[in-house]
Amino acid sequence: MKKIRLDIIGLSYSQTQSGAYALILNESKGKRRLPIIIGGFEAQAIAIEMENMKPSRPLTHDLFKNFADTFEIVLKEVIIYNLVEGIFYAKLICSRDNNEVEIDARTSDAIALAVRFSCPIYTYEFILNSAGIIMEEEAAKGENITPVEAKKDTKAVAPKDDDDFKKKSLEDLKELLQKSLDREDYEKASKIRDELNRRKKS
Repeated sequence: MKKIRLDIIGLSYSQTQSGAYALILNESKGKRRLPIIIGGFEAQAIAIEMENMKPSRPLTHDLFKNFADTFEIVLKEVIIYNLVEGIFYAKLICSRDNNEVEIDARTSDAIALAVRFSCPIYTYEFILNSAGIIMEEEAAKGENITPVEAKKDTKAVAPKDDDDFKKKSLEDLKELLQKSLDREDYEKASKIRDELNRRKKS
């Protein structure tokens, strides 16, 4: 299965879930974006490394990196390989002495390690097709997502207002989706995307 490379665009604060953040990933050669809701601790771990900040003592992900470096373990890549019932699954591809090993990990932890090892992040077409959001050029030009500064399992958004979306027509949902993207409200956009996907399957 062909892998699609993803880049980290940034993190935005969740409008509805206290302490949660939307991690925004973008396909390297395309317009689709993959928003993933993560917890505050994981968001902080990613943001600290992206901002080149050095905590006084190693965080958990820094400890893992130091441990791996000490024993000459290399993190070659991170793959977001599955999406089941709104939950993203990831794995670490590690190597040592020409031996390659796959390690299961939460997506947020895997990405926190990817930024520390400066390794690529990949996913597959079926995940982007199912959970990706296509950005219009006009919306992308005006975008301004800033990484969260230092201050759950990784899931796609579990909509609290599912019932509201279920009552809306397909045209209304598409219009709401575009408005959410224009406002850079990726959390709401991912909820609408999930409802549209449910309707396609039914």
